[in-house]
Order: sequence, then structure tokens, then C-alpha cells
Amino acid sequence: MLLYITLGSNDLARSQVFYDAVLETLGVVRRVTEDDELGYGEPSDHRCRLWVVQPYDGKAANFGNGSMAALVAQSRAAVDAFHATGLRHGGTDEGAPGLRPYHPDFYACYLRDPDGNKLSAVCEKPE
Repeated sequence: MLLYITLGSNDLARSQVFYDAVLETLGVVRRVTEDDELGYGEPSDHRCRLWVVQPYDGKAANFGNGSMAALVAQSRAAVDAFHATGLRHGGTDEGAPGLRPYHPDFYACYLRDPDGNKLSAVCEKPE
């Protein structure tokens, strides 16, 4: 259903350091680097599915209360690595890795990027 997700940034250089590090834990790579945007996708995909951009209207980026991008993790270890790497690269904790009540194998973490965008990494595989 989703084609891509766009997140705003007020400091694209800082965001690049953060997103390069956390997305690497999920096997996602930066595919586009422009002055005003970064594009990320899986190596096997021809599209960027996550964009981090300076807002096109020239105003400051801000985050939405209640908004979150949830990213697929292939293992619980990848969820753990995503969370730890995010904290080391300027993110803030919004929920440590662990099982959640959504179903028996829903293992997730939550954090905010340096601009305040909320992210989650989720593994739904039994381990």
C-alpha cells in the first residue's frame, strides 16, 4: 500500500549520519544523496522507500504527534541493533526493544531521530 515515506530534517548532514547507521542494521542503504534530500532503500529494490528531506516549502521541519514510521527488521537482533545504534547516533529512546502485546511474536523498539521523528523497528518472526 505504501510507496514511500518522507521525513523532514533541519540538519541533513546530521540526519545522514543517523540514518546511514540505523538503516544499515536493517540492511537498508542510502541510494540518493542530494543537497536537500537523502533516499534509502533495500539493495534489491530499484526505488527509495524512505526519504529524509529538508521541507520543500523552506520552513522548519517538525514532527507529527501520533506519526511514526515502522520499519521491517529480519531478526530480533536487528531490532536490538537498530535501537542501540540510534541512541549512539543522536536518537532518543521511546521504548526499549521487547515483545509487545499486538501478537505473540511482535518484537519492536521505538526511538526518535535527532529531528524528533518517531521510528520503530519491528520483527514479527518467532525466535
